[in-house]
Amino acid sequence: MTGRIPQEFLDQLLARTDLVEVINARVPLRRAGREFMACCPFHAEKTPSFSVSPQKQFYHCFGCGEHGNAIGFLMAYERLDFPDAVAELARLAGLDLPKTGGETPLSTQPLRDCLAQADRFFRQQLRGHPTRQRAVDYLRRRGLTGQIAAAFSIGYAPPGWDNLSRALLSAGATAQNLIEAGLVNRDEQGRLRDRFRDRIIFPIRDRRGQAIAFGGRALTDEVAPKYLNSPETPLFHKGSELYGLYEARNRPGPLPRLVVVEGYLDVVALTQHGVAYAVATLGTATTAEQVERLFRTVNELIFCFDGDRAGRAAAWRALLAALPLLRDGRQVSFLHLPEGDDPDTLVRREGQAAFAQRLAQAMPLADYLFAELRLQANPDTLTGRARLADLAGPLLEKLPEGHFRDLMEERLRQEAQLINTRLRPRSVKATQPADRHLRLTRTPLRKAIALLLHRPELARQALTDDAIRVGGAEPGVQLLAELASVLNAHPGLSVAALLERYRDTREGAILEQLAQWRPEVPDEDYQFEAEFADILSYLRRRGDPDEQLLETLLRRGAPRTLSAEERDALRNLGRSKKV
Repeated sequence: MTGRIPQEFLDQLLARTDLVEVINARVPLRRAGREFMACCPFHAEKTPSFSVSPQKQFYHCFGCGEHGNAIGFLMAYERLDFPDAVAELARLAGLDLPKTGGETPLSTQPLRDCLAQADRFFRQQLRGHPTRQRAVDYLRRRGLTGQIAAAFSIGYAPPGWDNLSRALLSAGATAQNLIEAGLVNRDEQGRLRDRFRDRIIFPIRDRRGQAIAFGGRALTDEVAPKYLNSPETPLFHKGSELYGLYEARNRPGPLPRLVVVEGYLDVVALTQHGVAYAVATLGTATTAEQVERLFRTVNELIFCFDGDRAGRAAAWRALLAALPLLRDGRQVSFLHLPEGDDPDTLVRREGQAAFAQRLAQAMPLADYLFAELRLQANPDTLTGRARLADLAGPLLEKLPEGHFRDLMEERLRQEAQLINTRLRPRSVKATQPADRHLRLTRTPLRKAIALLLHRPELARQALTDDAIRVGGAEPGVQLLAELASVLNAHPGLSVAALLERYRDTREGAILEQLAQWRPEVPDEDYQFEAEFADILSYLRRRGDPDEQLLETLLRRGAPRTLSAEERDALRNLGRSKKV
């Protein structure tokens, strides 16, 4: 829901936002008549079925059913929560977020303030704390310069139980805010204890560059755990964030690819040595959310892990996460480093040119997948080839429809020496848009609302008709009346803004479905006013008590199933209505 964000601000924001521009900046659109089309960014497809309506400021995919306005698109595409999506659109529109009682309307703002203060605190400690030299010496031993440390805002959490909490509490933060932000916890006696102590601090930033979490590295390998991350918070979800993505996206020049590594220091060292397009997972296996987020930035990923057993396991998990997202045009490769090396040590020893050469020789996903499967199944034997097909089949099923999947299936036929064998059933043809439109408007009342959403100027015709007053008790008529009232009170209100008023409600879900309707003929050839008037006339008749009795009797069946009194009533109504 909108929380404390005023409805008037949301109306203004959506009026100032061009959905076509918002989507086209992320998904290339092409004009198709009065609308714009693209291959859906939310599921894999060969034929574009993702439609964007400039008139309604509404998008809809006829393949997977995703739909919504600009706020909904950013929430789905950028994985933002509602307040953050509103804040991003406000930034793009040049609007200041409204304030209520001296605070921004975003419920997460107190946590963001705490994290920003903690970020400044850690950087200050690296410059001025009495024990800072231990941290500085550690960074120097790792070959990092002061310039690169500043670029990544690296900081230092000094020894002590409550250095950070005391500083932030004195600055006005509350203990609950510090706990919810993942900066502190309570011990058995209920005392606040800093989460990060005597560690190098790496801030984890969101797409706007704001700190949402931290990673802490112990100064010696004897301390366990060696790496410590912030816990899950309302702002930080470990499985969807990546360290260094903000810095990589804001590097000068085009971003050709992203290299995925395992450690914070790997990212920093690679950037310092000229490989300024590295990101790191946050101590967990690579997730599909992380891969999809990376693909929204570039079309080429290289997973660069250690060559030991753990590194190979991490690479395989990354492959599994990537398979469902490999629609045509996306590339994934794998680079295993010599055992005992990581990107940090290797780039410092060999230099940028040699490391870039290794990246150029990374193994494409297809080669890597079948190389790993050949370790489990010997393709030189009949049994081994059958085993190879059994292992590969479910993996290839994860691939989206497209040329890459077709080529991978052909590769499997070659690897397993399968001749004229269908590997999978043909996909079922998707429902045609026209069929969906017919189902959407299967009742006159639904059709009336769909017409109103397509042509908001019909609202005046609705309010001047007795149909809404007479048929007001019928389910849905009150919603139609409410929509007409809002549109008359706000003549310039877009359909996107109208639907925003019903976000997360039962009525909103129905309206979002009906907003997908569009006429099967050009708008200039469609009789909107006449059809809307016919439906209002029908609703007016439905509100007449005699008409209601007539319809009830007719629904009861043939006259022989009615009682004598009901047959008399039906005859009388028939004469009076000339039916």
